[in-house]
Amino acid sequence: MPAAASNPGNPGGGNLGGARPIAGVGTSTAAFVGWADKGPTNIAVLVESWTDFQAQFGGLSGSNGVPNYLGYSVSQFFGNGGQQAYIVRIAWDGSLAWAGAPSPSQPARAASATGIGGAFTLYASSPGAWGNNLAVKVLPEPSPSTSFTVRVLDGSGNLLEDFASLSVSPASARYVVTVIDEESQNVTYSNPALPPNAVLPAPVQPGPTPAAGVQLAGGLDGPVLVPGDVNFETALGARGAAIGDNAYGVGLLNRVGIFSILCVPGEADEATIRNLQKYCVGKRVFYLVDSPRAVTRDALFRGELGTVPSGGPQRSLTGRDSRNSAYYYPWVVAPDPLAGDSPALFPPSGFLAGIYACNDLNRGVWTAPAGIAASLAGATGLHDSLTDMETVDLSADGINCLRQFAAYGIVPWGARTLAGSDQDSSQWKYIQVRRLAIFIESSLIGGLQWVAFEPNDQPLWGQIALSVSSFMQSLFQQGSFQGIEPSEAYFVTCDSENNPQSSIDLGVVNILVGFAPVFPAEFVLIQIQLLAG
Repeated sequence: MPAAASNPGNPGGGNLGGARPIAGVGTSTAAFVGWADKGPTNIAVLVESWTDFQAQFGGLSGSNGVPNYLGYSVSQFFGNGGQQAYIVRIAWDGSLAWAGAPSPSQPARAASATGIGGAFTLYASSPGAWGNNLAVKVLPEPSPSTSFTVRVLDGSGNLLEDFASLSVSPASARYVVTVIDEESQNVTYSNPALPPNAVLPAPVQPGPTPAAGVQLAGGLDGPVLVPGDVNFETALGARGAAIGDNAYGVGLLNRVGIFSILCVPGEADEATIRNLQKYCVGKRVFYLVDSPRAVTRDALFRGELGTVPSGGPQRSLTGRDSRNSAYYYPWVVAPDPLAGDSPALFPPSGFLAGIYACNDLNRGVWTAPAGIAASLAGATGLHDSLTDMETVDLSADGINCLRQFAAYGIVPWGARTLAGSDQDSSQWKYIQVRRLAIFIESSLIGGLQWVAFEPNDQPLWGQIALSVSSFMQSLFQQGSFQGIEPSEAYFVTCDSENNPQSSIDLGVVNILVGFAPVFPAEFVLIQIQLLAG
């Protein structure tokens, strides 16, 4: 794209002479929400590898022989080509009401150790029993210095972290409170149970600790939160207030940069899925929906896509907010490392999120994350085996099937959104069409921030049209649209036609962008004819 030219006649920086480059937003960053026994519960954390996730959230875990799906799904995401993911850990710390009786007697709590060096208390950086394996050691530095070193040790006495030249003076660049809270991944000076703005006790000069350090204790995992249980949905932020409005659960994703794919592994509650669909439309995010673990193909044919409370009415997941979501069936069989690699069932969303990310990076968001080039790494089987006709019939209802082929392995054999049933006739029938539209919209919104407060008249409209056309042309040249000529592939309108005086008076600039998407070859029909004679 051409670079923006300078314009001396516009000292305010408006640069109304040429196209301003618009950069495409990333589309391969995912977000995962679920229960884990370690990790922050008050922020969404960006991880860039499975090793990174293990260090911050503890890796794989299970409860009563059933995998906790968050860790497994993140592992499957990175194993299938994913590179970046935001993680939201949910846990019950007693601050939210518990549904049913009796309530758990022990909510999640961070381990702590008091009187470290006779001076202060440190806490594990997040709730959970994992913190009980930590110890903290203080080493005063030689007199006359008043500085000291804090070392964090694991349960075997191995050094995890070492913070030297610390001071109890708030004026010091090595103030112990600031250094520990900002640099340590294992311990914190601030009590995690207190509000973020709580007043902290001032530290006093510590003395030496025993050689083994001071052990942290009292950490509790609290009850395991399982998708489909009302307490999981409560901690997710999908009950009561509008989802995403809370300072916990999915609401934590409002504070992060751009992500494009949402996974709540194993979540099949219909009401929760509907709330998540609405949230994703508002956030311009695409949601990968897991089918219920035990759902049958017959139930899917009847429209029973999600679980509902006993006796509750079955409602559709294909309403007006369904265009930003895709549904996958069945669950995937894969080895469980915590059970000696014996086969276990896993929700498909983690695998598919990796497929989406890899496809975006290698082929482009305008191509379908499906077919023989999108085999699921790490999968060994499927919970259900579907015929060609069953796959066609389910696809007609907007359900994407996973298939197993001898030559290609396990692959997604569908590319429809939940608005993509044959009966709906939605323009957002296909995943890549909808995700391309989200990509274009997000990129334009981010790339046109400079427009704010510029004079709303013809010169501005011309530059907007030039910048947007340049962006669309770059996509056309990459094969994102149909058509031989640009005029057949896209159009951009920003002029007096769609910016009447009434819009100008309201401070509104209207930009109309249209494109001709490339549709997938969904079904292959072969006809064979014999030549006479």
